Amino acid sequence: MRKLEDILTNAEVLETKGSLELAISDIAFDSREVSKSSLFVAVRGTQVDGHDYIGEALSNGAQVIVCQSFPDKVKSDITYLKVENSAITLGIIASNYFGNPSSQLVLVGITGTNGKTTTTTLLYKLFTDLGFKTGLISTILNKVGTKELPATHTTPDAIQIHKMLREMVDAACDYAFMEVSSHAIEQNRIAGVSFAGAVFTNITHDHLDYHLTFKNYLTAKKKLFDQLAADAFALSNADDKNGKVILQNTKAGQHTYGIKSMADFKGKVIENHFSGMQMLIDGHEIHALLSGSFNAYNLLAAYSTAILLKQDQDEVLTAISQLTGAEGRFELVRSKNNITGIVDYAHTPDALKNVLDSINTLRSKNEQLITVVGAGGDRDRKKRPKMAHIASRLSTLLILTSDNPRSEDPEQILEEMKKGIEADKTNKTLTITNRKEAIKTAVTLAHEGDVILVAGKGHEKYQEIKGKRYPFDDKQLLTEYLENA
Repeated sequence: MRKLEDILTNAEVLETKGSLELAISDIAFDSREVSKSSLFVAVRGTQVDGHDYIGEALSNGAQVIVCQSFPDKVKSDITYLKVENSAITLGIIASNYFGNPSSQLVLVGITGTNGKTTTTTLLYKLFTDLGFKTGLISTILNKVGTKELPATHTTPDAIQIHKMLREMVDAACDYAFMEVSSHAIEQNRIAGVSFAGAVFTNITHDHLDYHLTFKNYLTAKKKLFDQLAADAFALSNADDKNGKVILQNTKAGQHTYGIKSMADFKGKVIENHFSGMQMLIDGHEIHALLSGSFNAYNLLAAYSTAILLKQDQDEVLTAISQLTGAEGRFELVRSKNNITGIVDYAHTPDALKNVLDSINTLRSKNEQLITVVGAGGDRDRKKRPKMAHIASRLSTLLILTSDNPRSEDPEQILEEMKKGIEADKTNKTLTITNRKEAIKTAVTLAHEGDVILVAGKGHEKYQEIKGKRYPFDDKQLLTEYLENA
């Protein structure tokens, strides 16, 4: 139980009806999760307005209602708190309820279009290898030390964030690294979170179905840095044209990393192979297990963050050379007849281009590069022809297939993708709607030395069709077919 007055610390309450001398058993923003003596926060979301469920919350035992407008009828034995923004207030209340855990460890947020998951995972592994008990909040999974928790969103809801951070503090974690999506920032899911630093990887065309314009998308990312405290650090990719924009209004200490531009932390790729790469980091040569130019940025971002967190340079460089990447991110599958399979989460035009460019840099050009890719339904439609255009231009053979069609007709999605394919590339493009058959066909068409990229779903273990998730694992299928090739 928590005193209501205590969990309202720093929350801006505009008007109060009822007593503040109450003990609260729990907090919730989903009326179905309300129990006796709970505090219910009515949040106005993109699809559902929590104010419509105040009655249900009261029926389930809510004692306190936090809302942006009072209901027409108020109960004399219930406390109502009017606030300007329920979502922000939820984060502040959640932080107070769980004892403000983000201020009790060193928490770093990582945002950007591409590289968030890999950079966050690399930092978790790096600090674990350096001997620290570390927490992870990412798209793939959440971890409290070595304990794994399932992940359902890139960034969880406000209550889950503070609850997990509380678990990390209770488990004596020293550091925590957290992916921060633009949706989470815009929806104030990180309200009440205290970041010791933030990292910007890059920004490209994505999520415009939600943000509508690129400017809005950039502004959302920038808010993470705008909210940093003066004693925090802000680390940005100097090679991204919006890297400077991200830092414009931050009060935090500003730092940059880069490979092409002048930067505080400098990297250079010397050699690149499927088995790893040789690179310079601040003048020190290392051999990394990861490959691809995009991973050079991810490693450099992880290194820069560690140095900003006062870690020993030699220890960091030694540990970085041993790091493996995140599941479903440029993940290699080898066959006995020397076919290289790669599973990658690339689901934006820029991410797909980066992966294909990296593969083309690594291969000798005497072998085929067969790409299997689709585009998600109920998401930004503008990127569909762009992705097909890039894939057809940079692949020897392209197989367009279904991704997560969700509520849309997969055939229609593929038709929209095909509009991006130039006339001279149509003869090297196949359309196979069934993703399983598409992967199988890619393996059938591959010869010794060829490379197969299966892009778009990465770590996901399902395919979402008409509101239902069916078991589906790109890596498992690709491995199975390559073993039998």
